[in-house]
Amino acid sequence: MGAAHSASEEVRELEGKTGFSSDQIEQLHRRFKQLSGDQPTIRKENFNNVPDLELNPIRSKIVRAFFDNRNLRKGTSGLADEINFEDFLTIMSYFRPIDTTMDEEQVQLCRKEKLRFLFHMYDSDSDGRITLEEYRNVVEELLSGNPHIEKESARSIADGAMMEAASVCVGQMEPDQVYEGITFDDFLKIWQGIDIETKMHVRFLNMETIALCH
Repeated sequence: MGAAHSASEEVRELEGKTGFSSDQIEQLHRRFKQLSGDQPTIRKENFNNVPDLELNPIRSKIVRAFFDNRNLRKGTSGLADEINFEDFLTIMSYFRPIDTTMDEEQVQLCRKEKLRFLFHMYDSDSDGRITLEEYRNVVEELLSGNPHIEKESARSIADGAMMEAASVCVGQMEPDQVYEGITFDDFLKIWQGIDIETKMHVRFLNMETIALCH
């Protein structure tokens, strides 16, 4: 009886922290156990045999995001060696569709958290700014599977996108002015009006059958 009560208390606590229902937590726990091999924690190598990740051009960035202390809300930099189930739920909560019962302030806060998660994927050195080199790296990875696009072409695409970002965030720049990179505030401006819901999927975890809406 005591153990059951303790378990239900733990589930309620996870519901409050992540926004998932008890049924969703139960389903995600089953997936966590599959990934971990019934162990209490997951390490990066546990993602090696996920079929939907194998051909994903930014596989390394997706896996890294699960261990990024910024996303785990455990610090401003660095990577965890392993994550437990609560950590796993924390990461999965970034992918939850926005609840239709939320008021406007809650919707904006939820959207901001999703964009912060994406920002961290680009900002690989955790300095709070996406530099041209970091942006080039992501674009090159995204286009690496296209045999018709050479590396130089990918760099040109990234450079053009960065120039556009500068014009959106800074406006008309002086000839000798250098745009040092995209800050999170800049990132929010760039994504303004874009539907973030369609950009964040969890198919690689085979969670598409779960109604991830609380």
